[in-house]
Amino acid sequence: MQEEPSSSPSSSSKWNNTNSSKLQFFLKMRRFFLNPEKPTKSHPDANEIIMNESLECKTEEIVNPDANEKTQVTPQKAVKELLFGNWEEKENAAQVINCLASKDVHTRKTLAELGVIPPLVSMVGSDVVSRRCLASRALTQLADGTFTNKALILEAGILSKLPSEIDKIDETTKHDISQLLFSISSLSNTQFPLNPSKILPFLLASLQSKSSSQQTKEYCLGTLYNLSAVIENSGSFISNRIVDILLSTLSSSLQGKITENALATLGNLVVTLKGKKALEDNSMVPECLIDILTWDEKPKCQELSAYVLMVLAHQSSKQREKMSKAGIVHVLLEVALLGSPLAQKRALKLLQWFKDERHGTVVGPHSGPQTTRQISMGSPARETGNREGKRLMKSMVQQSLYKNMEVITRRANASGESSKLKSLVISSSSKSLPY
Repeated sequence: MQEEPSSSPSSSSKWNNTNSSKLQFFLKMRRFFLNPEKPTKSHPDANEIIMNESLECKTEEIVNPDANEKTQVTPQKAVKELLFGNWEEKENAAQVINCLASKDVHTRKTLAELGVIPPLVSMVGSDVVSRRCLASRALTQLADGTFTNKALILEAGILSKLPSEIDKIDETTKHDISQLLFSISSLSNTQFPLNPSKILPFLLASLQSKSSSQQTKEYCLGTLYNLSAVIENSGSFISNRIVDILLSTLSSSLQGKITENALATLGNLVVTLKGKKALEDNSMVPECLIDILTWDEKPKCQELSAYVLMVLAHQSSKQREKMSKAGIVHVLLEVALLGSPLAQKRALKLLQWFKDERHGTVVGPHSGPQTTRQISMGSPARETGNREGKRLMKSMVQQSLYKNMEVITRRANASGESSKLKSLVISSSSKSLPY
């Protein structure tokens, strides 16, 4: 027996609004499928305007990639088959909706209003490869450029339809689903957050799979970056060992967008306590990040790597000691001479911290890392330490400059600016460097 609505004014109003919305939806669907003639009233409502302008019984030519031939279909027929047809009709309808959604945002919103998103989300959970791929591509098109459609896809339960066993699905399915997740991951910092516990297993398995293409990994890393922008997600990231996975990705020396996304994600995690601790305890840090500083052809990677190193080195004498033993000083000198403006600025800041530490200078938390050694102002021990620090720093800088002179000159000759950089290297000294 149907439950009676509450007698309170608020619940009664809510019940009336819900049933009114349902009635409007069914009336709209009825007009859509019956395809009536133009309305006789002089002032049509907004729903009729949308229907007449966007999906008014226009015949579309859809190419069947398997048969390599064109078939004549109408939008009305595609929506009807998707909602009420058999599986074969649903697959054909998903292909048609994919083509229709690629036109413009207005068409995408209209299709979503007609209720095509829930059945497409259900098809993503199918065991048939063709259904999953067609539905994923159609949903990706529907999500393009519209916040509302992304929210509807998320509310329809797309995260519960993700395959759990990545090794048993083909690369095409991984690619299509990862592209869809990347599209809707922009909701992570809104009132429709993505649950990382549901999405991380698929992303990490796809990222570590040897059969995954580079494009698939780019989508996965892009999604991880969007999720890492939410500080509350850092706990799930650390518990799933994402720091180790990202550093392993960086060590593969793929100097491209994959590396940029991995470094950007580490940059979001390193500012959290758990993320910084995970990076400090990893055996690949700081060598992996220092190696990226030498990628002269990838300035963005240099900038991101320098940022992570700055956060690790700040107020941590242990990390600075590890970096110094790994040979970071001469790499920073090279970046300070030849890097991008932002990379140069960060390299000079790091060099200043190493210089201050050798001088035994105590600096504030906002101007540099804290040192463990504190000496009162004006004491003989402090003056002796300053002289010794200056001597060591001068010797260190000169040795590093001489060691890198040949490398810098050779690169300058290759770029056709040998005379300019030669004069810069020859005239540079520890007194002229701005750190």
